[in-house]
Amino acid sequence: MLLAALASVLIASCYDGDTCTTSAGEKVRLACIDTPELRGKRANPVPAKAARDYLRGLVVGRDVGIRRITTDRYGRTVAELFVDGSNVQQQLVAAGHADIYWKYAHQCGWTQ
Repeated sequence: MLLAALASVLIASCYDGDTCTTSAGEKVRLACIDTPELRGKRANPVPAKAARDYLRGLVVGRDVGIRRITTDRYGRTVAELFVDGSNVQQQLVAAGHADIYWKYAHQCGWTQ
């Protein structure tokens, strides 16, 4: 993939390990991965906070490349993020903070 062709966004915050908000207010759901939930019936707060903090360290306050794929049922942009040419989702999986979300893995070439 030609990274020069990617749009760029400034990440303002990350709610959890797979949801961020841009400086323009766009909510971005990281495609093809699933991280532990912070709240709700399936909450697992310790690994969820670790995943969120890892993601924040990678992207918050930085201009990142974005490959928008679709919009989810909550109105969030489903996308891949790239920092310094490296896929953020792959980094989360490699670090043990996320699993590949197989139901949607076809959207990301690196999961094949």
